[in-house]
Amino acid sequence: MKRVLIIAYYWPPAGGPGVQRWLHFVRHFEAHGIAPVVYVPEAPNYPIVDESLVQKVPPSITVLRHPIKEPYQMARWLSKKKTKTLSSGIISEKKPSFLEKLLLFIRGNFFIPDARVGWVQPSVSYLKEYLSDSPVDAIVTTGPPHSLHLIGMQLKAAFDVPWLADFRDPWTTIHYHKSLRLTKASEAKHKRLEAKVLNTATAITVTSEVTKKEFQALTDRPIHVITNGFEIQPTDSTYERDERFSLVHIGSLLTERNPSVLWKVLRALQEADPVFKEQLEIKLVGHYSAEVLEDLEHFGLSQNTTLVGYVPHEEAVALQRQAQVLLLVEMNREETRAIIPGKLFEYLSARRPILALGPKGTDVEQIIQRTKAGTYITYAEETELIQTIETYFHQFLQQELNIPKTDISEYSREAIAKKMAQLLHDL
Repeated sequence: MKRVLIIAYYWPPAGGPGVQRWLHFVRHFEAHGIAPVVYVPEAPNYPIVDESLVQKVPPSITVLRHPIKEPYQMARWLSKKKTKTLSSGIISEKKPSFLEKLLLFIRGNFFIPDARVGWVQPSVSYLKEYLSDSPVDAIVTTGPPHSLHLIGMQLKAAFDVPWLADFRDPWTTIHYHKSLRLTKASEAKHKRLEAKVLNTATAITVTSEVTKKEFQALTDRPIHVITNGFEIQPTDSTYERDERFSLVHIGSLLTERNPSVLWKVLRALQEADPVFKEQLEIKLVGHYSAEVLEDLEHFGLSQNTTLVGYVPHEEAVALQRQAQVLLLVEMNREETRAIIPGKLFEYLSARRPILALGPKGTDVEQIIQRTKAGTYITYAEETELIQTIETYFHQFLQQELNIPKTDISEYSREAIAKKMAQLLHDL
């Protein structure tokens, strides 16, 4: 059995997508000869909490916790407005106030690479003492927050232990990086740290081919694409489909990801077909911005919208399987081509048609096409969007709205965990 130290920020009771990847790796590792030791912050400032995920942590694993001081906790006295959007990595397109501009400037230029950088040195000291008494065979750091990679870099130097740097998202090319109001010196420091991590790690894992290509320009270290995955659930027969023609979006739908072209198309279809207007239901599960709700009102869709809000993960899984169509919306930006949302794989598992909107040339498009799981449409393809929704609606009326039963087992969390475990053994 190989002992592996996994350094993570997001861990139950954290909710949202950041926690899923390594929580589920850990759940399956023991079957593949990996004994994980998980190191996480004590009492962190998680933007989303899901207590139901605590039950998924295997009781047999070791979880180490060390206190963390986060600047967002200290900055709350500056403003009545919560800094939740900043700490979750999502920045509104609304014109920021002077105070918000100031906080962005401070976050981008005084906390490099991110607001958890103050946890680096206390963690290194704590883990050096721990590893001296309880050595491990390999170290993993997963980011964002990418400051955790700085912990791994120092521990590798101190103990000469193989170190895997796992990137769930890119670093300097992630969509919100340009919004941090960086000085030239701060931008240069980000890039230096990124290059140093990439060229010091024993190996690197990323979740998309696009990110792999970006990193290959910065390092000759081995880079492996290991995507996220889905947990095998009970068969579809245990879930009843929504009675109406439901378009269901799971997760955050905030200002920068507001699909106005979709709302425009749905209004046009409503005006052209009273049956469509009667049967349409837009179901938003998770967080959504006031701008999204304003757009829905503007396009006359409020009466057709159900606002579910954030729900525990298991309930979200059920809502996916009950949906007629699952919506996957990504920002129409070049930087988001590298993003493969973790929910894509859960959508695949739900076996419901996926309607995806995003920029051209993404890994998401390739996966949807390869698995025949739905339709990927760019924001410029309004005619194709209308035709796709019309086709899905006609199939719904005929009770024939389904997708082919293609083999998606390569994306199961068991298969993904086996692949990651083998990589750790190979280190």
